[in-house]
Amino acid sequence: MCLALGLLLTGCSGKSRFSRDYDKLPKGSYSGKSYTVKRGDTLYYIAWITDNEVSDLARINKIPAPYNLDVGQKLRLSGGVTSKTATNRRKNSTSGTLLAKLPSPGASRCWRWPTNGKVVQNYSSADGGNKGIDIAGVRGQPIYTAAKGKVVYVGNQLRGYGNLIMIKHGEDFITAYAHNDTTVVRNGQDVKAGQKIGPMGSSGTHSVFLHFQIRYRATALDPQSYLPPRGSPPSC
Repeated sequence: MCLALGLLLTGCSGKSRFSRDYDKLPKGSYSGKSYTVKRGDTLYYIAWITDNEVSDLARINKIPAPYNLDVGQKLRLSGGVTSKTATNRRKNSTSGTLLAKLPSPGASRCWRWPTNGKVVQNYSSADGGNKGIDIAGVRGQPIYTAAKGKVVYVGNQLRGYGNLIMIKHGEDFITAYAHNDTTVVRNGQDVKAGQKIGPMGSSGTHSVFLHFQIRYRATALDPQSYLPPRGSPPSC
């Protein structure tokens, strides 16, 4: 997923009107070692934009479940080093171990396509690459949950992602749905697999499409490796 922090500017890569260099978009208002909680923040959201695991942030900052935060609260990130530095160090030193720990496609969860439409930008593991997929459609077409879970963020603080929804599935997985026209779920709500969470829109961008991500802990996965073939139901 797009992970660093600062507040992002919209932009296109030039491949198509849908292409976005999400990782190059600044996302938030933290600097390096700490993050100051703003209204609407959740620990899941902060973990997502700082490239940390929720469990690590909770442990480092001694925050018990259900991870309630106070506006103005200052959180330490990655034990006192910048998230990007920590992530690069972890990947460089233990890349083989990390790959071995990632869930194998089809073996971890029964995912569903979040909407109909053509994939107009694929996932890329490259630095600055698209950490999800972009699915084109028409304004107002429904966006659905990819699996049963709990909504852990609803908002538009992450400029360039528009109306963003994040849903956690168990303790290890999070899905993200960006550019919704509006949202029809609230933070903390339990949702069923295939439940409508909003209509497709162009919030935070200039084209109508859904930007969709699947994350395992702090690692962005290629959604198309985990989703069933188009037109097929989940294989579970």
